[in-house]
Amino acid sequence: MRIHDVVAFTAARTPQAVALHFEGDAWTYARLDDRARRLARGLRGIAEPGDRIAMLTENTPDYVVAYYGVPLAGMALVFVNYRLTTREVTDNLADSAPTVLITERKFLGTARAAAAAVPSVRTLVCVDDPGPEGAEGPLPLPFAALVAEPPVPLPEPDEDAPAWLIYTSGTTGRAKGAVLTHRNVTAAVLNAVASWESDDEPEVSLMPWPLCHIAGYGVLVSHLRGEAVAVLRRYDPVVFLETLQELRATSTTMAPTMLAMLLRHPDFPRYDTTSITRIGYGSAPMPAQVLREGMAAFPRARFQTGFGMTELAGNVLVHSSADHLRAADDRPDLLTSVGRPMLLSAVRVVDDKGDDTAPDEVGELVIRGDQVCAGYWQRPDATAEAFRDGWFHSGDLAKRDAEGYFSIVDRKKDMILTGGENVYSREVEEVLHQHPDVAAAAVVGQPDEVWGEVVVAVIEPRDGRTPTTEDIREFCGGRLAGYKRPRRVLVVPELPRNTVGKVLKRELRAQVTAATSAGADDTADDTADDTADDTADDTADDTADDTAEDTAPRATG
Repeated sequence: MRIHDVVAFTAARTPQAVALHFEGDAWTYARLDDRARRLARGLRGIAEPGDRIAMLTENTPDYVVAYYGVPLAGMALVFVNYRLTTREVTDNLADSAPTVLITERKFLGTARAAAAAVPSVRTLVCVDDPGPEGAEGPLPLPFAALVAEPPVPLPEPDEDAPAWLIYTSGTTGRAKGAVLTHRNVTAAVLNAVASWESDDEPEVSLMPWPLCHIAGYGVLVSHLRGEAVAVLRRYDPVVFLETLQELRATSTTMAPTMLAMLLRHPDFPRYDTTSITRIGYGSAPMPAQVLREGMAAFPRARFQTGFGMTELAGNVLVHSSADHLRAADDRPDLLTSVGRPMLLSAVRVVDDKGDDTAPDEVGELVIRGDQVCAGYWQRPDATAEAFRDGWFHSGDLAKRDAEGYFSIVDRKKDMILTGGENVYSREVEEVLHQHPDVAAAAVVGQPDEVWGEVVVAVIEPRDGRTPTTEDIREFCGGRLAGYKRPRRVLVVPELPRNTVGKVLKRELRAQVTAATSAGADDTADDTADDTADDTADDTADDTADDTAEDTAPRATG
């Protein structure tokens, strides 16, 4: 099965059914299928089979078109997180070496700068009006011109050919591209269709996730079922509520941060949300209190969650609505579980020797199945490290109880999940070490009710200097995406280290907790402007991605 088959099969069955809602426009399955085929033909005129096609836009219908059309052309779609800085975008493009970069006007400056630095990029495409030609450079190719010609039959791509390339983080802190083949993605979709709960009638599903996040695979799940998906340009609580009420959406999936923002928004009680009968969540740990509030606020909704990663093309564990009800009644410990293996997944918890752990004993989560990615792009070392003895090693510490419920205990690598996006601590530390007032720095995550975790920088200053949160965030501004910048800074005389000089992050987290309780940390970060910016930005992509991000990202279920 190929990725494009998902929309093609449904278009053949119900061509006039609605596939997409976007800002008042409704796309039928016939229109979406035709547009994807047109894109595949257009790409064949400017690129070759096997090429990479990068996408740097917010959510639009044409992003969904690219989900299907790029793989149909025999090429791989590179998901580029639009919240990255120009440097970070350039790094991803330099690694993936795309020949075509598709963007939109608001990111055209970044796209032009990145394309100028990456020789492989030969064609720049813009999905909207790029504005007048000027000193910035020549006008890009309009997306409309790329899809102007009617579709023609094309050779079917191989099921094991790369189809999606999504960047996550690795042990070195350098971004890794997870190679997802047609087989990987469609296996994840089939696993979700077989394992997730759904209503008997086709749903109207509200999609608030960034489509550059692995959680976007949920669009394919809905399309295989013949449902309508309402795509938001980006997550905003009011737009979410307005769309839900207008379309009478019946299901949605959210990052815990999104749900927390929704519940705490002063306008929430004004909207009719009674049409919602199913809510999935994922990409980051869900605070039990937020989950309880959500279940109370949406009494007609069945809640479910799961566990997945970018490398898994989606979820492999699912925690059903029945499990949530049981947790609310008499098993509160189940509120923090990520459920049990889905029907097409093999999941284990193993010790350092690769043997299964005993019930409730912590080990590493390992996975096997057709949806496990083909490896990391141009990273044989990272691929060999992650794939051992026929199993994918997630890098997550987990435990399994006697009833078969899995819980994530911690991350083996120092990944921070904030607002559904992952932050790799070493990447932030490398930037902090460039600050003139910093002698040494370490970054950890601190639990937070709204964001899941917040990024905290612990700094050993140079003699006589005391950098503030404002100093650090301003310094990181042009070097890191907003969600990666430390929200809090703790200055200490000396970082805790072991006998060989390694920073002891377990002790560091304890210091951060103690300092926060005592009010000793510098927390002058949550200004009104910062909060407004992060409300719009610090949601999952992405994540379900590195999630589901980049995680090793958690996808949504």
